[in-house]
Amino acid sequence: LFSPLISAMKSIPVASFTILALIWIGSKNLSVLVSFLICVPIVCSNMLEGMEQLDPKLSEMARVFQIPPRRRFVGVYLSQLLPYFRSASRLAIGLCWKSGVAAEVIGIPGGSIGEQLYQSKVYLETADLFAWTAVVILLSFLCEKMFMLLVDMLRKRIERM
Repeated sequence: LFSPLISAMKSIPVASFTILALIWIGSKNLSVLVSFLICVPIVCSNMLEGMEQLDPKLSEMARVFQIPPRRRFVGVYLSQLLPYFRSASRLAIGLCWKSGVAAEVIGIPGGSIGEQLYQSKVYLETADLFAWTAVVILLSFLCEKMFMLLVDMLRKRIERM
């Protein structure tokens, strides 16, 4: 059902969609929308791949031993899908920052990192450009590490169930 929409999201150039979204919604929430549209296909593709790789024998065993549906979901399905989600998240978080800042450069909302990058370009301030780029890299790295920490905590909690 969502396959055509996901395919369109994967193939539409980011700059084209960013400009269209800028016209439709303005610059205030532009980076959120663009980041969302970049990350959703990554997560969906990885999760679909994970669902195709589920071991049907484990779900059959869970039914035979009459494991309650909640424990079956957590122990059988979620535990097998978590590595795919983790992989998708690592990639999506980095691309989220890249696409969000690119959208900010195009939309130039006040007080954003994208605005600072744009100002660095306009005034040829190479040092500022490198500094803001380093900030984006650092923020992306920290967000990825914090999110992976949360995912690992979830994995440990699942293992204890």
